[in-house]
Amino acid sequence: QVQVEESGGGLVQAGGSLRLSCAASERTFSTGWFRQAPGKEREFVAAVSWSGGSAVYADSVKGRFTISRDSAKNTVYLQMNSLKPDDTASYYCALSWRGNGIVPLTRRHDYTYWGQGTQVTVSS
Repeated sequence: QVQVEESGGGLVQAGGSLRLSCAASERTFSTGWFRQAPGKEREFVAAVSWSGGSAVYADSVKGRFTISRDSAKNTVYLQMNSLKPDDTASYYCALSWRGNGIVPLTRRHDYTYWGQGTQVTVSS
């Protein structure tokens, strides 16, 4: 069973930064970050490919968030800058063996292994 654990969430003022970490027991073809605010559907945020050479982002975070992979540590990071109150949510890391390992996956149902989530709260 693949183990996934997120960390790095917290409370930050608007305009601030946080870095989330996703530590996994193994590296998979695609690793993604999703988020879910109260009363809303879980939505895609960012994903990175097997090598870390390819990344995709939701339009709402493009230019503010950066996803990266440290393969030696089996860890994926989500650097979040210029945070807004709308970014407040629980953030989940997910892993998938689907696809080809070159193009990161963006759909929830393509991911099999999920962490428990880490809370990010952005105050105005």
